[in-house]
Amino acid sequence: MATGPQPVTRRARLQRQALAELLGELGPGHPTLCAGWTNHDLAAHLVARERVPWAAPGLLIPCLHGLTERAERATMRAHTYPELVETFRSGPPWWQPSRIGPVDDATNLIEFFVHAEDVRRAGAGWEPRELDATSRDAMWAALRLVGFAGFRRAGVGVVAERVDRPGRRTLRSGPPAVEIVGLPEEIVLYAFGRGRVARVELRGDDADVERLREAPVGL
Repeated sequence: MATGPQPVTRRARLQRQALAELLGELGPGHPTLCAGWTNHDLAAHLVARERVPWAAPGLLIPCLHGLTERAERATMRAHTYPELVETFRSGPPWWQPSRIGPVDDATNLIEFFVHAEDVRRAGAGWEPRELDATSRDAMWAALRLVGFAGFRRAGVGVVAERVDRPGRRTLRSGPPAVEIVGLPEEIVLYAFGRGRVARVELRGDDADVERLREAPVGL
């Protein structure tokens, strides 16, 4: 199998397959970084997200999150764990716009990468995966929105600096500023609230760095 840069329309699909392999290999009881969730909970979430239309609003609107939770519980009751994993692996249903490659990349690349790391990094002995350059660049570009949302309550300015090649991006304006230095995918993980496992370096005044560490970061 090719390991070099992948065509633009294959990035999310590759992350989907990687996540499905992890879910199948590690089983339903494996813990994740999502508070209180096992792989079984995560698999039900992934299937409900794509296949239960009334689950979608709660993913974006906090007051409707109860709808999403009910959809996830119903999905878990209706299917065995292997069925959930294989349904997720098979891709979105015919009516989902994410069946179109560029839409899939825009909506699912980061989602599936983060959840794969939720599974991988909840266990012992993990090491970061090596991503292709196009996936890294896509994650760097997505930090414009992801960073704004993830660091909105940071309490300090936040500037990202990638280490694979030159690149800096302001994620939250205002002094004082803390720099988050690392690979794009690791900065994405930090922005999604996975700071304790993200391989990044925080640079700045000690008090400001601590303020960011204690802030409610995440989407």
